[in-house]
Amino acid sequence: MSKPILKLALEKTYPEFNINLELTIDNGEFFSLLGPSGCGKTTLLRLIAGLEKPDRGTIILNGRDITKLSPDKRRIGLVFQNYALFPHLNVYENIEYGLKLGKYSPVERNHKIEEMLNLFQLDNLAKRAILQLSGGEQQRVALARALAVEPEILLLDEPFSALDYEIRSSLREELIQLQQDIGFTTIFVTHQQEEALSISNRIGLMRQGRVIQVGKPAEVYQNPVNIFTAMFLGDATLIPCRLAGAKSEGQLFILENGQKMELVSREYYEEDLQWLMIRPEDIRLDAENPQFEGEIVRIEYFGPLYRLEADTGRFNFKLIAGKEAGAFNKGTRIGFSFDPGMVRVLDQ
Repeated sequence: MSKPILKLALEKTYPEFNINLELTIDNGEFFSLLGPSGCGKTTLLRLIAGLEKPDRGTIILNGRDITKLSPDKRRIGLVFQNYALFPHLNVYENIEYGLKLGKYSPVERNHKIEEMLNLFQLDNLAKRAILQLSGGEQQRVALARALAVEPEILLLDEPFSALDYEIRSSLREELIQLQQDIGFTTIFVTHQQEEALSISNRIGLMRQGRVIQVGKPAEVYQNPVNIFTAMFLGDATLIPCRLAGAKSEGQLFILENGQKMELVSREYYEEDLQWLMIRPEDIRLDAENPQFEGEIVRIEYFGPLYRLEADTGRFNFKLIAGKEAGAFNKGTRIGFSFDPGMVRVLDQ
């Protein structure tokens, strides 16, 4: 098990929301902070970097309390969404900037800059002005500058959001490979669910200044703690229900329409209103012995897959189907079923 490198216990009051959280980041991991705009992701990075001060709490980096240290004393690299490169300096000079602040000797600076230029494939652009670079090249310079000073942790604030899809995908793959090769700890801020799920060792989902769930991507996706987490991380069918009773092998739920559904027992749920959650990929078309029947009200084509939404008269189900759905249209009546073991019970 990796040793924690960063421990946060922070409070900070703002007019729009309050930061109030505890979070631990493991050494060498790629940790993504995910959440809607305005939830406090970037603010948390600024607190870690020392660009803002918490009202209360501590920031412990590698066993050192850095809460009151200035940004240049923290050994933290930060790449902003807009890269924050210096337009009056060329590529070489931008990478050199942090090294000068760190009081490296000229020989050490040159060696480290050459290493970064080679690592990020910028060798032929060393003397190029920043404004003459493409968005992808500027991003490489920003990453090279941040890593040149050998930070203990790298903070990335939506670094790929301004790039087109192809360049963003390519740079993301390069970053992940580099992170795995070198082993530097990374906190990556994004609001794109697929991006966080695909690249992270762990995810922290934020809402209104709080981290409401932390875990491996599959754990958070498959076992959300509440409705917000379930819907933010992907599509789902949500069915209101109440616990009617428990059996030795399972628990009995009464759905809003009066239908009964027995689920495998995982833990005890109170008799208050609950929600059953089923992911679209866990629902299958079933013409012979369907659990539910409904009329298609939405159909979307995604290459090898179709996304369907079917109205049962009481609530809508969202499901994914293969090429057989090519014969369906809005209004087509379909039957479908799912394994009760794939259902999750959520609180509000």
